[in-house]
This record gives sequence, C-alpha cells and structure tokens, in this order.
Amino acid sequence: MRAGQARIAGKRDEMAEKKRKRFWLANKLDCLRIRQKLALIQIFCVLLPLFVTDSVILMMIINEEKRMTKQETENIAVSVRYNINDSVGSVLELMQGIYINSHIYEFLSSEFDSPADYYDQYVDFIGNSFYTVGIGSNHYNAVIYWDNPGIVNGGYFQRLEEAQNTWWYQEFLESGADVAVFSDYVDMGVNNRRVISLVRRMDYYYQGKEPGILKIDMDYSGMSQDILNAQYAAVLYICEGDRILFSNDGRGGLAAPFEIMDRELMDSADTHETINIYDRTWDIYVMTMKVNAGEILKRNALWICGLLCINLFLPFLMMRLINKSFTQRIMELEKVFEDVDGDELKQLSEVRGNDEIGSLMSSYNKLAERMNGLIQIEYKNRLHSQEVDIARQNAELLALHSQINPHFLFNALESIRMHSVLKKEFETAEMVRKLALMERQNVEWGEDNVRVRDEMEIVEAYLELQKYRFGAKLSYEVNVDEECKDCRIPKLAFATFVENACVHGMENKTTGSWVFVRIFMEDDMLVAEIEDTGSGMTEGQRKEILREIEDVNIDRLKEKRHIGILNAVLRLKMASGGKVRFEIDSESGAGTMITIRFPAGGPR
Repeated sequence: MRAGQARIAGKRDEMAEKKRKRFWLANKLDCLRIRQKLALIQIFCVLLPLFVTDSVILMMIINEEKRMTKQETENIAVSVRYNINDSVGSVLELMQGIYINSHIYEFLSSEFDSPADYYDQYVDFIGNSFYTVGIGSNHYNAVIYWDNPGIVNGGYFQRLEEAQNTWWYQEFLESGADVAVFSDYVDMGVNNRRVISLVRRMDYYYQGKEPGILKIDMDYSGMSQDILNAQYAAVLYICEGDRILFSNDGRGGLAAPFEIMDRELMDSADTHETINIYDRTWDIYVMTMKVNAGEILKRNALWICGLLCINLFLPFLMMRLINKSFTQRIMELEKVFEDVDGDELKQLSEVRGNDEIGSLMSSYNKLAERMNGLIQIEYKNRLHSQEVDIARQNAELLALHSQINPHFLFNALESIRMHSVLKKEFETAEMVRKLALMERQNVEWGEDNVRVRDEMEIVEAYLELQKYRFGAKLSYEVNVDEECKDCRIPKLAFATFVENACVHGMENKTTGSWVFVRIFMEDDMLVAEIEDTGSGMTEGQRKEILREIEDVNIDRLKEKRHIGILNAVLRLKMASGGKVRFEIDSESGAGTMITIRFPAGGPR
C-alpha cells in the first residue's frame, strides 16, 4: 500500500515538473477567468485578423477572376465552333439540293448542237429553275464540272477537263470520299482571293463516263466578318494545320495569302478546340486574356471590404490555445472517469489553474477519495451477493439435470413392460440396445448441450421403442435439414416433446397415429416441429399449457406437473437467454403440433 502511494506521489512530482516547463502563455491562460478569456478572443479573433487577411482575400478574388476568364475563353471557342458548323451545314444543305435535282442532270447530259444552242438552253434553264436562288442569296460561288463536250465553260457549268488538272481534284479523287473540304489561295492576278470550298461527286443520276463534280466556294468574306462583328474579348485563330484560315487580330483579309502560325503561339493558347469537317480538322485557338489586378480590386471593392472582417490565421492560433486551456484539463477529467482501475476511482495527479475547471478538478479528487471508501464496502458486499446468486442458479440447473433422468427412464421401461405383457415376445436384444443408447445420454451428462444429429439419434431410438409398444398403431417420420445437424441445443430438449407426443397423444386413441419430427432453418432460427395425429387437446388445455410454458420457473417444477415438458422449456429458455419461442396448434381428436423456434447460434 505504501509502495503504491509512493509511486503516485512520484508521478505527481514528475508531471508537476513537466507542467512548470510549459509555455508561459498557456500557464497564464489556465489562471484567467472565463470572462477574461472571452475578452482575449475578441481582441485576437476579431481585431487583429483585419490587418492580415488582405493578401489572402486578393488572391481568392484573382483566382476567381482567372476561373471566370477561363470559362469565357471556353465559351468563345464553343460559339465559334457552332458558327462554323452552321455555315458548313448551310452549304451542305445547298449541295444536297443540287445533288438530287434531276433537272440539272438532264440539262448537263443534253446534246448541244453548237455553242449558241448551249447558250440558249443555258439561259432557258437558269430562267426557269430555282438553281440560282439558293446560291445567290447566300453569296456562294457554285460550279458543276461535267463530262459533256457541248458545254461552254463559264457561269455555273464547266467541262470536267477544266478541273482535272487542278490539285484539289486529284486530291479529291485519291481520297475516295463523297464530300471533301479544301482551303486555297487563288492567284488570279488582280483578283486574288482566299477560297474555302466544299466538293462532292455528282453521281445521284450518273450518266457519264465518270461522275461530275460539284464545287461550292463558301462566303469567306462573310464568315470572316461574322467573327469580327462578334467582338470577342480574346484573340482567336482558326487554323488548318499551321495555316491561319480566320482570325480577329488583323491576320487575314480576303485578298491576303494565308499566314503560318508558329508552334509557340499555339502552345500559349488558353483554350484549344477542334472541328472535324469530313476529312479535314480545323483547330480553334483562343488566346489567354490578361487579368488586371487593379481593375479586379476596383470592381470588387465592396466585396473585399466585407471579407476583411473574417477571421483567419491569427484567430485560429489564439482559439487553439484557449481551447487547449479548456479541453485539455476536461479531457484529463474524462480520462480518470474512463480508466477505473480495479475497485477504485483514480485521482487526478495534478490540479492546474484557479478557474472554474481547476475548481472542478479539485472537487473531483475529493469526490473520488470519498467514493473509494464507499466502493470498498458496497462493491465487495454486492460481489458476494452475486456469487451467492450464481451458485444458486448452478444448483437449480443441476437439479433440472437430476430430475430429467428418472422421469425419462420410467417411460422407456414402461414401454418395455407393456410390450412384454401384451405381445408375450422377448425381442429384448434390440430394445435393450436402444434403451442403453438413451440411458447413456442420461447418465453421461458431461455437458448440457448436444448437436441436433445426436439428439435425433435419441429421438429415433425412443420412437423405435414406442413401436414395440404400439405396433402398427404408431408410424413416424423424422426429417432434418443438413444445415441444422451441427447446431447445438440442450440435451433431451426435443426428445422430451417427442415423448409427450407419443404418450399423451396416442394412449387414449384406438386407431393408428403418426408422429412427425421436422427440423429446418428459417430467418436465422432453428425451427423444430413435433406433430402427432393423436388425441389432441381442447382450446382451454392448449391455453393452459402455453401459460405454464410462459411462466415456468424452478418453483413450478417442484409441483411435479408436466415436469418433462416444463423441464425442457426452462432449459431452452436458459440456453437461449429467453429468446426461444413456442407455438401450439391443436384440435381435439385430430392431433397436436408444437413449434419451437430456437436461435441458430446455439446455447449461450
């Protein structure tokens, strides 16, 4: 005892030395009143943060501005891609209308006697058809190249040989595509210009040696002007490979050759989108827009002023120190409540501070000292009482074990006696074997719990003995699911109910009867059904037995009524912690079925 006190005192001195070496501000905080600590919170968590949050707030706003700028460049790329797809789609619709127009094929395949004849038919065709309506309204230049020597080159139609020597025609034939896109700078002396063309085969009503070609030059000037009119906030380039097709920074113009975009400029783009137009890929580059910090501050001045009042770094540090002053000592109190050592409460090794928590720690030590004295008296008395109660329960369980043996043995011997008297046969060898099997379970009561498969051996042995007694009057059937055979139950629990079905269900019945034993699993419960087609019972008898099962205890067993059934019920309840359930379904003169639902986990 003295050694233990010395050890505690040594620990107190050691911890006191450690505490003296703690940060001086933490020691001061322990001695301040809560009101004083709250005043410190106001100073360090409200006022000082105003001077240190400017840079953090500015960074947050600039990052948000960059995010919005990035989103804007992406929106520009999406808008440009949509406009280009729309322009190309309009040309494709026009091409499709020309491609399936049978009148065009008829005119191109006609025979012309002379250039004058061609011209007359050409004027008549153009005047009486809608061919020029779609082309003229969209400022497109459409030419059909056709294999007909009577065609006079010019206007909307030319002989195929005019296209056969061009680079785009050769490339189109080599691609094998039905539709292709080409961009070119046409050097025509005075009238030089950029051209973006869509080309497709004219083979819907094919009648020549080789298919004709439809070539439509898009309205390059109009597309370029649309990009400029959009007044995008960022510089953008639309390229085919490294060649700039369109831009909004002055690198263009209908009459200027295509410029080359260097790789460094491509890599500096903030957003890059691609457009796939048949066999061509166009790239959209949107350059990064500059973020002006001064303009951002001016635009968000009101928002910044509001954010300056938010506590950040310094308030966090100060709150952490103050919280530590509260929580660390409270946690020490909590720890001594949790770490109950044996039969006494631990005391705090050191009481720190003069505030409310320090007073609480001091009061706890006084309480623990007093409680330890009371525990030494009350706890030991209660432990002794529990030991006596456990011993009494063990004695009651042993009493149940001793009661089941003579009761079960009496019925087995009575079966042998009745068989000998009525049949005058001495088939004792088989009967003695089965009786020995049953008696061995009674005598060798090393443990109260057995496997279902072992219990069923006793049940079948008992039913065979009863067949000697009742003869053909008794039939039985035992069915046990394989998954149930290794479950454990109290010994002779189910056998007692089978005995009851034979003795009380059949003794007063003159006709033949059946006994069915079924064991299976249902919802994690071991279910045993013991059914007989014997005499049955009245509703009043059924309710009385259920009441006795519900109220069974040691004292009721001493009354010697239904001792076998009540004994089994009580042991099943004790083994399952009261979770076993019993159901009785009976009809007078028809039979009885008892259902037992026992936790599949087995006895506790």
